[in-house]
Amino acid sequence: MDATTEKDFHRRAHWFSALVLGLAAAPVFAERADLVKPDVLVADHSLPKVDAQILAARRYDTFWNTGEEAMARAALAPNFFDNTLPNGRPQGIDGVLKASRAFRSAVPDLHCEVRQMIVAGDRVVTHLHFTGHFSGSFMGKQGQGQVIDFIATDIYRVADGRIAEDWHLEDNLTFLQQAGLAAK
Repeated sequence: MDATTEKDFHRRAHWFSALVLGLAAAPVFAERADLVKPDVLVADHSLPKVDAQILAARRYDTFWNTGEEAMARAALAPNFFDNTLPNGRPQGIDGVLKASRAFRSAVPDLHCEVRQMIVAGDRVVTHLHFTGHFSGSFMGKQGQGQVIDFIATDIYRVADGRIAEDWHLEDNLTFLQQAGLAAK
């Protein structure tokens, strides 16, 4: 190995070691029992503001798990913008709260787990797993306790410790099929 290659190797090894140590360092808020914890967290804790980004994402994901509106308000910036807004839903925090109420009226025992969370720059990507039973009503149909089990992925842009934007993709077809609202 020539001197340049060896120097590059050691630089990369040092960077990798720092990354691993950063990933292993658990932030203080990680032990808060009231917030959902991702099964897998990939984040370089040496980056500025990473703990604030994770906290904002955990608060928002906890909102989807519990329906607690205070969690959404704590997680989302006042000018929050949904880049994948469905037809008929208001933009901003009010739209998010409306969506949660509607979904919880269909699936009152809704549970949301965070399978993995990846932090990169000002973005946080979460892979979510939703479960529950369709025992409420949705789209004019009364549920019969059907099992609900589907996934979603969110990309959050975090600014000043709050989610400023979201891109959301969920497996609506699986939900509708499980609820008996779409053919399999």
